[in-house]
Amino acid sequence: MKLFFINFEFLLCNKMQKTNDYNKQCGNFGEDIAVKYLVESGYKIIQRNFKYGKRGEIDIIAERADILVFIEVKTRTNIYFGSAIEQISQNKILRWRQAAEGYLFSNQIENKECRLDLIAIDINSEKNNSEKKYKITHLENVG
Repeated sequence: MKLFFINFEFLLCNKMQKTNDYNKQCGNFGEDIAVKYLVESGYKIIQRNFKYGKRGEIDIIAERADILVFIEVKTRTNIYFGSAIEQISQNKILRWRQAAEGYLFSNQIENKECRLDLIAIDINSEKNNSEKKYKITHLENVG
């Protein structure tokens, strides 16, 4: 497990206008952070937001050291409903795995080492904290 604490100067999810697409905006923001982290860690980004019918979606598909990695990104600005890591259910892992299998099938990929990773991004959104930070937790092979 890798933990990173990074200052950032750009838009925070909790500062975005609270609209119906707030969660989507926050999720996209977290995925952008995750992509930057992955590239800096030596991953090659293959695709973002792969959808396999109604069975599931994969936030990021990447490759490193000849391993295909299907990555779920969870972003949280508060802990009222639990941390980002606590939001992954067995049902979510099943849909995630089905979407990964769908990606392999639709791209005719066989005999390739694969794994499911989780990147959790917890954003410090305290109003009285002038130094905004987020924490990236990368858990490999979670499913």
